[in-house]
Amino acid sequence: MKKITIITVTVLVTCLALSNCNRKANASATESSSEKTAKLVSMTKNGITLTELYSPESFEDATLLQSSNSSKEILDSNKFEVNYTTTNYELGKQTSMTDVKTCANSAKGQHIHCIVDNNPYNAIYENNAKINAVEDGQHTVLSFLSRSYHESIKNKKAYVLSSEITGLSRYYSRYAKPDLESPMLFYSRPKGEYTGIETDAVLLDFYIVNCDLSKDGYKVKAEINGNEFLITKWCGYFMEGLPLGENTVKLTLVDSKGKQVESRFSHSERKFILKK
Repeated sequence: MKKITIITVTVLVTCLALSNCNRKANASATESSSEKTAKLVSMTKNGITLTELYSPESFEDATLLQSSNSSKEILDSNKFEVNYTTTNYELGKQTSMTDVKTCANSAKGQHIHCIVDNNPYNAIYENNAKINAVEDGQHTVLSFLSRSYHESIKNKKAYVLSSEITGLSRYYSRYAKPDLESPMLFYSRPKGEYTGIETDAVLLDFYIVNCDLSKDGYKVKAEINGNEFLITKWCGYFMEGLPLGENTVKLTLVDSKGKQVESRFSHSERKFILKK
């Protein structure tokens, strides 16, 4: 009986110790999340607040590959076909929104943003799609992985920058290959209309290629309804305090001296609408 009692007590003590460890680990994780949230950069001007977004799922290992095998008929109709391959990323799945403020979220889940010539993006939820290029010519195409709430995945393997020629094939020789090496800024969000609680925190998101942001280097100048914010960290941001009705966002990629970068895509201006 003594041996049994000793074993029981030992097991009980061990279980209590493990339980305490688990509680401490969970508490530590919670504190870590809270600490990260507390350290987020926030700027306010004229009642509009721009706050860095903390994304609980970073998807550092997610990758995107792209190929194109558009037929002559597709290209002549001013479209092109893309085929995507993703790894460590599931299209159609809902992204975790723990600690993410209420914002617009796609019911269709995670997807790909395909941007042609810095025009509003095409949301793609499958591995294959036909994209309308709007007009004939040589096009710069940026595709990147997007969370279900539309924030881009910002690692160097999660995007593809390419070029496509569309229009009647007899004119193809007219078009020179675009410069894909210069620093560029592509606009992503906000887009369209927002209603109800979606108007409380509106996601501002963009994609930069061939450069990094820093206090002493490239920066993004964001003008929100005329209020200027200087962004030195590439991440998603929430805009709060926006008025109902039409709002305007201007994004400009600037160099270390504050001058607009001389590249084809370094400035964007978009309007979006908030409704209750």
